[in-house]
Amino acid sequence: MNKEIIADVGKDEVKVGILEDGELVEFFVERNLKERVAGNIYKGKVANVLCGMQAAFVDIGLEKNAFLYVDDINAESVGWDLKKQIGDIIRPGQEVLVQVVKEPMGSKGARVSANITLPGRFCVLMPAVDYVGISRRIEEEEERERLRALAEELRPPRMGIIVRTAAKGKGKEELKADIEYLKNLWEEIRHKERKCDAPRLIYRDMDLLERIVRDVFTPEVTRFYINSPEVFERITKIVSTSLPALRDRITLYSGKVEIFKYFNIEAEIAKALCRKVWLKSGGYIVIDRTEALTAIDVNTGKFVGGKDLEDTVLKTNLEAAKEIARQIRLRDIGGIIVIDFIDMNSQEHKKMVVDVLEMELKKDRTRVRVLGITPLGLVEMTRKKVRQSLDEILERVCPYCNGKGRIGSI
Repeated sequence: MNKEIIADVGKDEVKVGILEDGELVEFFVERNLKERVAGNIYKGKVANVLCGMQAAFVDIGLEKNAFLYVDDINAESVGWDLKKQIGDIIRPGQEVLVQVVKEPMGSKGARVSANITLPGRFCVLMPAVDYVGISRRIEEEEERERLRALAEELRPPRMGIIVRTAAKGKGKEELKADIEYLKNLWEEIRHKERKCDAPRLIYRDMDLLERIVRDVFTPEVTRFYINSPEVFERITKIVSTSLPALRDRITLYSGKVEIFKYFNIEAEIAKALCRKVWLKSGGYIVIDRTEALTAIDVNTGKFVGGKDLEDTVLKTNLEAAKEIARQIRLRDIGGIIVIDFIDMNSQEHKKMVVDVLEMELKKDRTRVRVLGITPLGLVEMTRKKVRQSLDEILERVCPYCNGKGRIGSI
């Protein structure tokens, strides 16, 4: 698979597209005007505790108070023995160190957790959890056991480590350097926390391009294009230190055509904002987002097939399964997703379609669970929601219909 990263650096925003075999599969945008908070760590002050909801609202210095659920509270971080009632754990006015795990969306404030995680290149440090985990994307049992043994040996006492996919094939020294960096970073955070009052930002996560280098720029990436000479130099220096073997894959784009137009990314983004997505065969899928869930419908459209009805339906559903997985990643759709494939009578055909969907979703770095087919023939799945979806970032609610899409008839 040919995988490329395309970075369009502008004055007020940075946009990044990820291509797999020439197709846009992920898109990110970070604007200077709108501060990103996911991943940031704050020293917050508990504003009020809602025992009936087993949650608390925490003032972290943003426009709206953050939401802290009882299961996201680490007992050690607040100095209490963990009990099930949130009122027994924290109280109004108490200071607590929290990390934003979900951006503010709509009328809701950010969701925060007291279980801090610090991601590095090869590992994730969990300072308050005594645990070792291995990325599920590393499937070879022998490699998993090797990495688990290294993590157990290298992790700081009473701290947890998750070994990331990028650690596959790496040696002890590389993992040790990564863990040492994260350990020192945690010590700096704790030192800063002790010296300041709440609410206060303690640690700001990396900017978009630095996170792309950390999380996406792996040996599988064949080329990383950047259209800004200054940013090209900065990223090259970072990569030369942490990933010297990949340094030559970074390319400064200096073409006359805008970089996103040259790679056809603008056209793909425009399609990703449409409700209807056409398949190459002539079939199409319809994607509708609601408050509770996202519904995806599959139709044969112009595709009439050539053998029989079952064959036509199977081919359409298989093609749709691949496109749906791509659209979910590209649009960054989170929460509950329900897919209505075209009805199939054959259990074998149903399994084939779900298998293709699951296989394509393995490429997704965000956690996804496919729950199977319901008695009504619908495929249910969930996808972790961290950021706003593509349409929430690039579009605004119509002031005439208030986002309904319809106005009163004449």
